Amino acid sequence: MRRLALLGLLLLTGQAPAPLPLEPAKVIAHFPHDPGAYTEGLFYRDGDLYESTGLEGRSSIRRVDIKTGTVHQKATISPAYFGEGIVDWGDQIISLTWQNGVGFRWSVKSFKRLGSFRYPGEGWALTKDAHDIIMSDGTPVLRFLDPRTLKVRKRVTVTVDGNPLERINELEYVDGEVLANIWQTQLIARIDPASGHVVGWIDVSALTRQAGVSGADSVPNGIAWDAKGRRLFVTGKNWPLMFQIAPPKGK
Repeated sequence: MRRLALLGLLLLTGQAPAPLPLEPAKVIAHFPHDPGAYTEGLFYRDGDLYESTGLEGRSSIRRVDIKTGTVHQKATISPAYFGEGIVDWGDQIISLTWQNGVGFRWSVKSFKRLGSFRYPGEGWALTKDAHDIIMSDGTPVLRFLDPRTLKVRKRVTVTVDGNPLERINELEYVDGEVLANIWQTQLIARIDPASGHVVGWIDVSALTRQAGVSGADSVPNGIAWDAKGRRLFVTGKNWPLMFQIAPPKGK
């Protein structure tokens, strides 16, 4: 926690947290985004963005037009659950809930709910590499799940200068790194998934200002990667804008 406070102070004073690189997000384009969407998860697939939203009674999974922000398809999550992160695997979408210890499988095509699964602890976010689904739970630990059974294959602790990094939130796998929003900060961490070491930071504070949002809940949250088009999309909770930013340097 003290490390996060230090990072916030360094951002305010314009000093990078040496020796890790800290680069400002470079905006390439921006698009409309539903300001009523309490964004919890985001991924890109076949020309569209798929987004999950949270809050009890308002949680949903959506297929969204990038250019217009129009919701083309939507599945409503039971009011009993606070929806969290999502990821696609094959012909399914996998989704989490926050404190209920239950997740769901959905059809990518129809958005029909196909089943459920259980996990210990909280559910925050999901992404994937070529072999595993990667899950965050608000702690410094990333879980690597078998995509078929959704059981834990391994765990990796995320660290900064040897210190565990708390509040790891929305995830996206980009060119061998896991990008992660750090809840209630203006930072995206660049994580080496093999070692758990943070290798750099992206500062998205200018995007928050451009979105014109305020309040403790309107934080950056939502990262999606179009690998073929090499487009990186980011947004936040209740933001009126979706941003395309340049990939991290060297990517």
